Amino acid sequence: MKHPIRTLILIWLAWCVIVIGYQAVADWRYSPQRPDQALSWTATETTRNSQKGKAYLTEPFMNRQVSFDSEFYLSIATVGYDDPLVHAPEMPDGSTVRMNYAFFPLYPMAIRVLNLPLSLFGLNPIATSTLSGVLVSMLGTLIGVIALFDITRDELDVEGGLRSAFYFLIFPTGFFLAQVFSEGLFVGLAFGSLALMSRKRLALAAILAVGATFARSVGAVLFVPLGIAWVQSLEWRTLRISWRNQKAQLLKGLLVLAPIGAYLIWNTAMGKQFVLIERYWFGREIFYWDGLKWGFEQITTAFAERNTQSMVYYALEGTSMLIALIASLVTLRRYPGLSLFGVISLAIILTSGAPQSLIRYALAIPAVFIALARWGRNPVFDRSWTMISLLLMGMLAALFAFDMWVA
Repeated sequence: MKHPIRTLILIWLAWCVIVIGYQAVADWRYSPQRPDQALSWTATETTRNSQKGKAYLTEPFMNRQVSFDSEFYLSIATVGYDDPLVHAPEMPDGSTVRMNYAFFPLYPMAIRVLNLPLSLFGLNPIATSTLSGVLVSMLGTLIGVIALFDITRDELDVEGGLRSAFYFLIFPTGFFLAQVFSEGLFVGLAFGSLALMSRKRLALAAILAVGATFARSVGAVLFVPLGIAWVQSLEWRTLRISWRNQKAQLLKGLLVLAPIGAYLIWNTAMGKQFVLIERYWFGREIFYWDGLKWGFEQITTAFAERNTQSMVYYALEGTSMLIALIASLVTLRRYPGLSLFGVISLAIILTSGAPQSLIRYALAIPAVFIALARWGRNPVFDRSWTMISLLLMGMLAALFAFDMWVA
């Protein structure tokens, strides 16, 4: 293939149009039965009037691309963290904290920057932020697609690299990459950083890793592949020759700490509010075993009561994590940094409370798509995975368009 990057861009462009168009057609054609019984709390959040009073989720323009967390990203981008239109629950100490503080700043900041030129279209502020949010997500996804191709083509050739990128776009929750959610921007930065590490461009990789950390906390884990890439880049013979070479390599090693530094900066500025909202409202924190136990009790109850909506939901969540774990292990030998990034990310995800949104978080584990691309060399697997993945993505994308719970 002479122009694989051009092919990738055209596939990505077609995917953008198809996902947005499909969600519109689904909304025109049918409506699901409400409420959604997937989780214990979703019934009260998915009635016909559940979005009433939520200005950022009721704006008609591109409304099918916003739901749940979109409210907070749009609020931060349009007004700021202390937006009076967003709920501020009371904390145990009597204080109140806006729910916006549970979300990292880079994605809404990128939306705000893009709002400047897009304001020329004359849309209202929320509509402008919505359009910006979708475009930021899509552009981040394009970077992630190209990075994933670049990482895998040495092992799998051009066709295998294209296959890994395609599997990424059609993953069951791949539609999130074209919604007002931070997944698209995060994978663009994280996958881009990992691709640069493989090319020994550590300075640029560290910059993207910092960006990924300001987009989502798990970006800080990129210090692990950065450290491995630094060790692999060391020229051991020259280190013995002169102190100058040793000093230069040691200074280069400081780049490894860049994502940790970014996390500490964020934690100093916003960490306290983040912890309060995550712990006391969303019920999430690192190594939150009680929350994890409660979550598994919910799964047991769902299967015992034959709640089919919940059973399907948890089956998809569990399967995605199993695939992510297997993929991270089978790619460990060839891609140690990338795979360890996936394993540590999985550990954080699985121990931070009740198991939910796992299939969405799996999008950020690149080993998933490398392993799938390997298995996809078998034409039976390739066709089978493509069919099941597209069918599931269609179902979930439609549910999201109707403001039902997906992940």
